[in-house]
Amino acid sequence: MKILVTGNMGYVGPGVVRQLRAAYPDAKIYGLDEGFFAHCLTNGRLLPETRVDAQYFADVRTASPELFEGVNAVVHLAAISNDAMGKAHDSVTYDINYKASVRAAELAKKAGASHFVFASSCSTYGFADDTARTETSPVNPLTAYAKSKVMTEEGLAPLAGDSFTVTCLRFATACGMSERLRLDLVLNDFVAAAITSGNIEILSDGKPWRPLIHVRDMARAIEWAVARKPENGGDFLVINAGSDEWNYQVRDLAHAVAGHFKGVTVSINENASPDKRSYKVDFALYRKLAPKHQPKITLDDAIMDLKQGLESIGFSDSLFRQSKLIRLNVLSKLREAQHVNESLQLNKQF
Repeated sequence: MKILVTGNMGYVGPGVVRQLRAAYPDAKIYGLDEGFFAHCLTNGRLLPETRVDAQYFADVRTASPELFEGVNAVVHLAAISNDAMGKAHDSVTYDINYKASVRAAELAKKAGASHFVFASSCSTYGFADDTARTETSPVNPLTAYAKSKVMTEEGLAPLAGDSFTVTCLRFATACGMSERLRLDLVLNDFVAAAITSGNIEILSDGKPWRPLIHVRDMARAIEWAVARKPENGGDFLVINAGSDEWNYQVRDLAHAVAGHFKGVTVSINENASPDKRSYKVDFALYRKLAPKHQPKITLDDAIMDLKQGLESIGFSDSLFRQSKLIRLNVLSKLREAQHVNESLQLNKQF
């Protein structure tokens, strides 16, 4: 078995490769990544890419078809990975998140791959009432990032079939410690703030709903999707990946984090304009189709995982929102140094 993981050098990738290596010890696992965030290491003792059989450094938009030859499954993580980066790089987001994603699936199918796993997002639901969104609920993407995920799902659907199984995992918001930690995610930000300032500041009124999932549970979902049989969900499947127990209002997340620290306060901006990104999600279909790969990590586990992980590396940067742990900052620095152009294409002369 040969598995290609795109975007493996990001926040989620190291855990995915670790999970796949454990699940398929005889598999050949390859990484494909531009390497923009390779230096954003946190608590890894070894370079995470020592777990892959080969690492290809390439732009997913122009990756050679030869890289897909002999591949059985593609796990497609490569993307402009959040709303802030999508807003700053609107057109590039569509090129990378949509066009390059469909191209990767086309190349995989043409090369004879049997499975394509796409990391989609529950952010496609945008703003919704208190009724939990199912896979058949209308989508309401509010940002370039979310819109690109919907477009990709639609672009992948016609490719499924003819022994090509496509799974679009609509992940809840990621959280948890990683060898390439991101702090531009809600729970991760709250834990970092608790450690460095003793105060968790919520810029909204704290009422928006967010479903969350730990990065290790994301990896478990991907392990399931890599080997999913068409009779278990169909040739093409869009599925919410997460747990009903992980639907939280932002203010409840903040108070949960504060409860794990002495003297930490929570500040809520009651006069803030409502955050339109608010949605609860129903994960019943995932429970039905993937009973052996359900999320195992609780909110308390995730908070302690982050707390212990950050404390173990002596984390104390009160200006962490200006650091390389915020992905938009990394891209901005790369552009300032002219390592990449405005289309985020690498200048290989540096």
